[in-house]
Amino acid sequence: MSRAGSFSLDEWFVVALARTIRDEEVTFHGFGSPCAQVAMHVAKRTHARRMLLVEGATYACNPDPPFIPPTGNDASLQRGAAYRMRFEEFFDAAIRGDVDRMFLSGGQIDGYGNTNVTAIGTDDYPTTSPKVKLGGGGGGCNLAATIGHLTLWTTRHRSGRALVQHCDFITDMGHRTPAGSRSELGYSGGGPQWLVTELGIFDFDTEGDSQGAARLRQLFPDVDVETVRAATGFELRVAPDLSSVRPPSAAELAVLRGIDPLGVRRSEFSAAELRRTFSYSASGRCQC
Repeated sequence: MSRAGSFSLDEWFVVALARTIRDEEVTFHGFGSPCAQVAMHVAKRTHARRMLLVEGATYACNPDPPFIPPTGNDASLQRGAAYRMRFEEFFDAAIRGDVDRMFLSGGQIDGYGNTNVTAIGTDDYPTTSPKVKLGGGGGGCNLAATIGHLTLWTTRHRSGRALVQHCDFITDMGHRTPAGSRSELGYSGGGPQWLVTELGIFDFDTEGDSQGAARLRQLFPDVDVETVRAATGFELRVAPDLSSVRPPSAAELAVLRGIDPLGVRRSEFSAAELRRTFSYSASGRCQC
């Protein structure tokens, strides 16, 4: 846990995820997504109080849990909910375009925001057995096609295996696949808007000839561009206005620590990443 006046990388990461949510958005996270789940509740209690928060396993709308439990289908995540959607209702809302944002991660993420949570180690699945069989998308492929915006995240960027040139299998579509772009394939959703990693934050440049390619926009202050480049499998594009990630405010940290006292977010990080800590000076500025 962070001492008073300091904060850890996992806290800063979740706050960065939360900031990708806009006020009044309908926002959803998938099953088994502790960082995204905590981030949604942080956003709901800070800058996006009028968002509609849809829990990923229970489809509870705007619940008011006392804290985030270790499992995503805990009954406490339905406490105080305005409504609990049926599975079919949520998918109908997504295909109508009534869901504004979904959080997605993956064992692999490529430079156009395609994600793989299906199989690693073969480009011919299921004909050829993979080295690693993952859990699958659970409907994410359908949702990613029509939801307004996607926020992607990974806490394993530094490994060199998470951000790849090509996904071995595309579970959830980004901006472009070998079969074509979203518009060419007739998908109505806006695709990935942000990718947050433990090294920095990417957006997706949809202007000109970039065709929705990922672009590094912000760095955590203890990371440099060459570190990111070395860990990234696709060609690293860097925004001309590259900046540092804005530190969390005292209010954001207080809300985060209040809603996640068990630290379920920390389960997504390696021990080395959890040792990264930062602090504020007497002036309140980040001494990173």
